[in-house]
Amino acid sequence: MRIGELARRTGVSVRSLRYYEQQGLLHSDRTPGGHREYPERAVDRVIRIQVLYAAGLNSRTIDGILPCIHDADGGPNESTTETLAAELRIERERIDRKIEDLLRSREILDEVIATAALPA
Repeated sequence: MRIGELARRTGVSVRSLRYYEQQGLLHSDRTPGGHREYPERAVDRVIRIQVLYAAGLNSRTIDGILPCIHDADGGPNESTTETLAAELRIERERIDRKIEDLLRSREILDEVIATAALPA
């Protein structure tokens, strides 16, 4: 499929798809006319990249993770290294801290909402 089709099917901009290629996260073949052609499995890969970016991971970390994930089922495979696992534990701890911060913020908002709802 061409880049526009991949963008439409994943909801990711063409510009982002080009960036993913530039970062080595996504690969395409070129037609004789120079157009990018992606295999069907690129849809799952792009969605997975988006999820990892949304988790706050940078492209270098994502690049290390992607070879360790089976495109078909999203599960880990045997190429995971202890170094990568250590980096991912650090990322998981960062995400956990962010979740805790968000929960505290929600509690504060709930208190403000409850106070605002009290009769004057």
